[in-house]
Amino acid sequence: MQGFREEKRQNAWKKKNDFFDKTYCAYGKMENKMNRLSNETSAYLQHASNQKINWYPWCEEAFENAERENKPVFLSSGAIWCHWCHVMAKECFENEEIASLLNEYFIPIKLDRDQRPDLDKRYQRALAAMGISGGWPLSMFLTHDKKPFYGGTYFPPDEGFGRPGFKAILMAISQLYKEKRQEAESYAEQYIEFLKNQVIEPGGGFDGSMIKEAEKKMLASMDRRHGGFGGAPKFAMSGALEFLINRYALEKDEATGNAIKKSLVSMANGGIHDQLGGGFHRYSTDEAWIMPHFEKMADDNAWLLRNYIDAYCTFNDELFKEVAKGIVDFLRRELSHEDGGFYASQDADVSPDDEGGYFLWRNEDFKNCLTEEEYHLLSAYYLHKDGEMRHDASKMVLYITENIPDLAKKLNMGADNVKRLLGIGKKRLLNEREKRQKPIIDRAIYTSLNGMLISAFCKAFGTLKDNTIKEFAIKSIKRVSDINIENGRLLHAEGVDAFLDDYINFIDALISVYDITHDQSYLERADSYMTLCIEKFYDKENGGFFDTEKEVIGMRLKGIEDSPHPSANSIGIVCLTKLSSLLGKTTYRRLAEQTLSYFSLTAKAMGIHGAYYFYALDNWSRTAR
Repeated sequence: MQGFREEKRQNAWKKKNDFFDKTYCAYGKMENKMNRLSNETSAYLQHASNQKINWYPWCEEAFENAERENKPVFLSSGAIWCHWCHVMAKECFENEEIASLLNEYFIPIKLDRDQRPDLDKRYQRALAAMGISGGWPLSMFLTHDKKPFYGGTYFPPDEGFGRPGFKAILMAISQLYKEKRQEAESYAEQYIEFLKNQVIEPGGGFDGSMIKEAEKKMLASMDRRHGGFGGAPKFAMSGALEFLINRYALEKDEATGNAIKKSLVSMANGGIHDQLGGGFHRYSTDEAWIMPHFEKMADDNAWLLRNYIDAYCTFNDELFKEVAKGIVDFLRRELSHEDGGFYASQDADVSPDDEGGYFLWRNEDFKNCLTEEEYHLLSAYYLHKDGEMRHDASKMVLYITENIPDLAKKLNMGADNVKRLLGIGKKRLLNEREKRQKPIIDRAIYTSLNGMLISAFCKAFGTLKDNTIKEFAIKSIKRVSDINIENGRLLHAEGVDAFLDDYINFIDALISVYDITHDQSYLERADSYMTLCIEKFYDKENGGFFDTEKEVIGMRLKGIEDSPHPSANSIGIVCLTKLSSLLGKTTYRRLAEQTLSYFSLTAKAMGIHGAYYFYALDNWSRTAR
């Protein structure tokens, strides 16, 4: 285990140096001096270690110094994959005037939201309580006792784009804290009390009629023209898709089937889908799935792999199978270690000045890379005006507007020849793209994300029958166990105790590996960790799981919201139901029932954001028959 951890440290250090050398040339203008973040394991924190800001990681020392020096805390929470985090870093945190203001008047803390989702979640909720839409980077101002009194997301250095300038905000907050500290502390107390009082009221029970009602509501919220749910920005909402696929498989309702196929085909053809390298970007900024935010996340691709595998099994559409295989190929090529284990994410950009640049193509790039015949076909297939980027109209997102038979007819070519040339041309383009400088990969191996991906790989193996997929799932659960289990205790990552997400998704992974191997030891481990999970996280009075073992900023939270991947409580219900059936443990079934009852009213009010709850309810109902 120690060898794995040492390897992680060395890789992280190499990544940091490569990042400074190749990506953000502005760092080269800085003094060759590192701040406190240089020894952190998080790649995101390391990337801020050469800034002239006296950053602290999240630690008690920072808050003690804030109290002693009578300064507010500035908390910046973000992630390595986040485009606007890098933009704010370049515009603000590398600005010497801003760095000086932060160092003189604040205690600055940098937080990796992937490493500490518990903290980020609470401050995001506090921001919402302030009436401000959340997102990343998250910029929060705190008292010395960790309570928020003001916040926002991205701020430009000076006023513009309808946003106040960061310099002016820093001066105003500093003055407020100096002259009206009691007022700031009063705001902070109010926000914390508001968050503590946002308690989910226990539901009034549940029944099978809720499933049909939920299906009807989700269908009503679907975009009939472009697929998916609602308008822009658009997330895949895999929990809702999984619920609807399951409903169609059971009921064969034509409207449900058509809605699912429309969504999955539109996403597969859109710019949100990496047409060359496989896998999906985070979300689409437009309703037609054309213009993505370019980060590629482990959780999104885990759940979309499940969606496309299940859709292929349900509809027998070869497109869904090919998309699923493309996700697997992307994950193995970019987001996994050869010895097992999956990485967290791929960054959106190589440079914040060229949003999505690695994934974009110019018309002349196609001409230079392809034969004349290939260019004629692939430019018609992938390059379209609506894919032009705002910052550089010559660069385009690749997406598909016509199917192969229609395109073949339009170009007066045989469909088989079109398929052949597309296959050759795609390989040429991908090989050419591989020569470009790649966006940073966050090589952190988080237990929760690995649980999702191992489960998805097990499902993919069950359909694709590719033994390499099965073998990698087994290797991955071993590697995660080697790295993130310490004295029988599950970790989220090195040095960070596990959250509910980690326990539930790891249990789901163990059950999934048992399903494809029939090795009883995996089932026994799933049982053992579920017992431990209940002990640490379950609310024995009301039902449902808390997100953390202990209070964080004075609170423990319970939720059922898919955000956008399915919630841990919903997956937990599915796991409890499965384990009850496999082991004959009625206790697990009773806890599943209690959790279903507790969240019933909340899930009904959430619509698509509570979708996986209804998948869990459907699953539980069918096992009761």
